[in-house]
Amino acid sequence: MFLNFLPMFKTASPQKLVYLLLFFGFLVSCNEDTIEPTGEGSVAGLVITAETGEPVQAASITTNPATSAIVTDAAGKFLLEAVPGGDYSVTAKKNGYKSESVTVAVVDGKQKQITIVIARSKDTNTVPNLPAKPSPATDATNQATSVTLKWQGTDPDKDDALTYDILLYEVGATQKKKLAEGLTDTTFVATDLKYGTLYLWQVIATDKLGGITNGPVWSFSTLPLPDTRYLFSRSVDGNFDIYSSLGTDANVFKLTTAFAREWWPVISPRRDVIAYSSNVTLDPQIWTMSRSGGDKRQVTTVPVAGYHNLGIGFAWSPDGGSLIYANYDNLYRIDNDGANLRLLAQAPANRHFRMLDWTAQGNKIVAQTIGADVNDSEIYILNADGTDMRQIVGNLPGRIESPSFSIDGGSIVYTRDVNGFESKEGRQLNAHIFIQKLDGSGVVDISVNKPAGTNDLYPRFSPDGSKIIFVNTSNDGISQSDVWMVDALDGKNRVKLFSNASMPEWK
Repeated sequence: MFLNFLPMFKTASPQKLVYLLLFFGFLVSCNEDTIEPTGEGSVAGLVITAETGEPVQAASITTNPATSAIVTDAAGKFLLEAVPGGDYSVTAKKNGYKSESVTVAVVDGKQKQITIVIARSKDTNTVPNLPAKPSPATDATNQATSVTLKWQGTDPDKDDALTYDILLYEVGATQKKKLAEGLTDTTFVATDLKYGTLYLWQVIATDKLGGITNGPVWSFSTLPLPDTRYLFSRSVDGNFDIYSSLGTDANVFKLTTAFAREWWPVISPRRDVIAYSSNVTLDPQIWTMSRSGGDKRQVTTVPVAGYHNLGIGFAWSPDGGSLIYANYDNLYRIDNDGANLRLLAQAPANRHFRMLDWTAQGNKIVAQTIGADVNDSEIYILNADGTDMRQIVGNLPGRIESPSFSIDGGSIVYTRDVNGFESKEGRQLNAHIFIQKLDGSGVVDISVNKPAGTNDLYPRFSPDGSKIIFVNTSNDGISQSDVWMVDALDGKNRVKLFSNASMPEWK
């Protein structure tokens, strides 16, 4: 491209030569501009007329993807702040002018300067009237998670066709979501909304000559989340999130949305707060949230970690006031608000704590300990203050996992690969669910009706103790996991509850 400019440089006057050098530098700077796809930056702009270069006041500024809809000040200036990193098209519109757009790359921590030049339109035009008569009516409550949005749109100019953009955002959120763009109808169905959430929405009307009117901001709130009793983790496109359900795949509600691994949901004994694991801050930490997925708070700063532990195995105290969790060979207790971290116990030499449970009956803790070899596992019982730790399941061939108390605290349920298969990757060939008393007697195999070639994993008793909820998956180690339940007495009546689900909880 530079060679094409050489004749111009040779014949240009000094003044033109300056302009050419500036223009060439602008092209180079555009080509060298790089974007960081993360973080936030800002865009400072100026809108001027093509005819005189004068600033244009009250020009409407919008972006694609959508960020904010603002207008220029008396000096023709505008500022878009807290814009997520990426490429944007910034458009200036005003009645009597042709709309123009400029592309800008927003970079983390930087402010980009742009100028938008708009030319006067030869046609006279009046901007659309304010969108009106919203449905749902503003401040409406108890709306479904799929809502039909309606409004009235008119224009003073006869036969002036209008199009509409719809912006939607949750109260407290920093970004508006563009639900629709260029609609010719005054009706749109908003889907996949959250339960128990206050939403704000706005309609932007545009006429055929670029006249634009930002409508008022309306609001509505959705129904409270139903009283769900089941929790599980589900992987979609490799990203784990927490879900709740009424008991069937047809009634499943997503509770977490962060781009992180969020799993091992455990509801408190009070049934008001859910503890879960998230690596949104890199190390897996315990977080809590309301049963509807709101009020998310980080509890721990010392991570849930250890041999073959990516943030699982923690448990609530019987009163719901604290949690216990493993950090390598340490067993910690922490208040549910993140205060008062204290050490309860230390694992035997060369072992780490992993999966845990705590029963109010006798105030006991059951703990799995594990070595560097994933197949090297034992189960212990200890007092809630960390004393009197004694082994109740030895290091048998094959993996042993997931100890949990029965409702009366007199028995535990756990899993063991009865084939005794051991590989360094931890693959299991035939994991069964077992129930046994704390003294080691009364062992019952609950997986007697399990399909061949599969593993039963992550068992927990139902709230009434008559059922066990668990995961069944192929022993190939790569197939989908599903959540089932079975009779706790004899392993009969296996019933599938949820597809593509793991780490179930039922309270």
